[in-house]
Amino acid sequence: MAMKHDHGCDMRGMLSFQVLWLLSKKEMNGEQLAGEIGKRRGEKPKAGTIYPALKDMKSKGLIKGDKRGKIIVYSLTPEGKKAVMRAKEYFCRAFGDILKERSSLRS
Repeated sequence: MAMKHDHGCDMRGMLSFQVLWLLSKKEMNGEQLAGEIGKRRGEKPKAGTIYPALKDMKSKGLIKGDKRGKIIVYSLTPEGKKAVMRAKEYFCRAFGDILKERSSLRS
């Protein structure tokens, strides 16, 4: 059973960014993506969350899926590579101060 976290922040809007970012590192299937996201969030997204997001990103031309046996391995398209760069820039503008503050608290 997944542990629920009360961190006061709805992380659902971050799913697409996390998927794009992870796929910029290496190709993965849906289960691998969910596992990696779970490691970072402390809670693994359910299949009913991750697969619709993958389908949406695929329909937007950001990712592609290659069937390898019984699994589909996802990777970024050229448009997805551009999108992840734009998303990284936005993330740094939107959250950079928060990350700096957190880093200084750890020192």
